[in-house]
Order: sequence, then structure tokens, then C-alpha cells
Amino acid sequence: MKRTTPVYLTCLAALLAALPGSSPRLTAAERREVRLMKTPDGGIQPQAILDSRGVLHLIYFKGNPDGGDVFYVRRSPGATTFSKPIRVNSVPGSALAIGSVRGAQLAVGKNGIVHVAWLGSAKAEPRGPENSTPMLYTRSNAAGTAFEPQRNVVQFATGLDGGGSVAADPFGRVYVAWHAGGPYGNDEVHRRVWITRSTDNGAGFSRETPAYQDATGACGCCGMRIFADHKGNVYILYRVATQAIHRDMYLLVSKDKGRTFEGKVVHNWESDMCPMSTDSIGEGSEGIMIAWETAGQVYFTRVTPGTDLFSAIIAPPGSADDRKHPVAVGNARGEALLAWTEGTAWQRGGSLAWQVFDESGNPTEIKGREPGVIPVWGLVTAFAQPDAGFTIIY
Repeated sequence: MKRTTPVYLTCLAALLAALPGSSPRLTAAERREVRLMKTPDGGIQPQAILDSRGVLHLIYFKGNPDGGDVFYVRRSPGATTFSKPIRVNSVPGSALAIGSVRGAQLAVGKNGIVHVAWLGSAKAEPRGPENSTPMLYTRSNAAGTAFEPQRNVVQFATGLDGGGSVAADPFGRVYVAWHAGGPYGNDEVHRRVWITRSTDNGAGFSRETPAYQDATGACGCCGMRIFADHKGNVYILYRVATQAIHRDMYLLVSKDKGRTFEGKVVHNWESDMCPMSTDSIGEGSEGIMIAWETAGQVYFTRVTPGTDLFSAIIAPPGSADDRKHPVAVGNARGEALLAWTEGTAWQRGGSLAWQVFDESGNPTEIKGREPGVIPVWGLVTAFAQPDAGFTIIY
């Protein structure tokens, strides 16, 4: 794959850095850039993680949207190309891309093991109870050169519609979460977030339990995220469906390794329709970063690690009603990148847009938009580079 190239560079900082006596801090600003990268091999729905060793892990979808495949590639520090793609799903055609909310998600845990989870297609095996849609999981070998046969982790909480998610911490704990009705009924009001846990780096999983006891409901065809930070705290971000009209974003936080969670509303939204939204969680130098959509606008905030306390809610400048699928990441200087899609909808692609914010949450001059580059069912992902710049993969 050809090298990525900068799409924006702070020209003023570069000029000042070249002047005699310029402050060394300006050379850091000179490197403050956003690079764009197409998903390899014509894939869609990329999900990327840059691990603590500087290895870039990436998964993406290819094939028929109602029954395709997930592929994994990696790029070592200093390399300019990705490894040869490896198919993640052991049963061909067992992954979904329809709706942009049901695609595979990625985590990297203890010993660099790669964990992937996704909603199974109609072709997927093994099935869930009574031939229901499975929540599928697999993990890589230590070298990242092969994946185990896929497994279904749903034991009784059936009724998957929107996305599930996977998280892993550095201590060998792995979590798979999804929302479904199970014994409570599959209407949105009775749906819950379910979680299954592994304490042996994904070798085995417990029977699923409700992550949270309060009856918040869950927006049926919206995505969700689970994330574990470097200390082992666990976070779940999802859209509720309380009384079928409250579509608030809700954050669950666990300080006891995913055994119990505390919950808090992040952002209110009243609507009687499911918006088919996605969200993101990541860890930056200033804490946990979450991003979501409300009423066609995208937002992010920083969460204090191990708590449900968050800072000001920030949106990119400009009014909007067609911004979706946001991802937020932070760099070593405390700056934040928010990237999202514009104009995407059911069976419709759209544009990529982004904005960089300073450590105080103020928008900088670094922003951009690439019209028409997001394919049908497309998503974006992003990561902070070691030089404190950012890369967006679309």
C-alpha cells in the first residue's frame, strides 16, 4: 500500500518554526496534521487500534453486505505496508455490513492477542438458541497470523438487531456485550445490554448477565460500544429507548472488572424513531474519550477514568442535521480529533469530515472534508500517531 500523505499542515506554524530563535514547541505544532488512508483492498467499515508497541491493527469488511467476510491486517512500527489479509470469520459469508451498525469490532488484549466480535449473518454458524442470530467471537494466535474457529457467545439473551461489541484489558479479561430482549421481551423498552466475561484471555466465557439493572431499554438498531482501559475499568456506551421516546446516550462504568456498573445519562434526545446511530470509546492522554450522534449532530467528551464524570460536551462548528458515525481520539498533547460521516443513510454513502480541537476543547484551524468518499454502509476509524498527528481510515 502506498504511503499516506498529509492532507493538512499548519502553514503558519511551519513558517514560524523556520525563523531564527523560534520556540521548539512550534515544531510540534508543525507536525500537528491529519492524514487520510483508504481502507485496504477496497474494504469498508474499518476498525483500527494502535497498540502500546506501535503496531497498527485493522479489520474491515468485504463482500455481500448481507453475508460477507471480515479481514485482519497489521502494520509494524516503521513499516509502510500492511501484512497480508487474514480472514477473521471461519465460516465464509457469516458477517453483516447492512445498516453500518452491525459490523465487526476489535480489541487488543494481553500478550497482543486480537479479539473480534460481530453479529452473525443468515449464513453464520454456530447459530444462537432456537436458530437465533448469533453474537460471534474469535481471537488470534499470539503471532496474529491466524484466528480460532468462530464461537457464538449467546446462551439465552436472543434478539440481536443493532451492534454488539468487544473489549479486552491488559490483564487477560475479555468482554463481549450486545443489546437484546432475552427473557424480558424484544421490544425496545424491554431490551437490555447483556455482557459475558472471560478471565482467561478469551479461552472461555461466562453465561451472559444484564450489565445494568435499571430498565432503560435499548434502541433496537443502534450500535453500541464496550471498552476496557489500561487499568481494567470497563465502559459501555449505548442509546436507551426509555418509554420508547427517550433516545438518550447512556454511559455505564465498572470499577470492579465488569462485575457491576453505574450508569449516567450523557446526552438527552427525545424521538420516537431509531436513528441507526453508532458511537465510539477510546483512551487518550487526558482520559477516556466518547463520541456519539444526537439529532444529526456529532459530539464528544472526555470521561475521567474509572468514573462517570465527564467534561463539557463539544460539537464541531456549524449547524448540521446529517452528521453520523463519529469517532474521537486524543493525542499525546491532549488534543482531540473528531471525525464523522455526512449525508450517509440507508443504502447511501456520503462524505468524510473532521475537526481537531486543542487541549481546552476549542476548535483549531485543522479541519477538513472529503466529498463522496464514504461508500454505502461505510464508517470511519482513526488513531493518534506517535508524532502526535492523527490518521483517519475510511
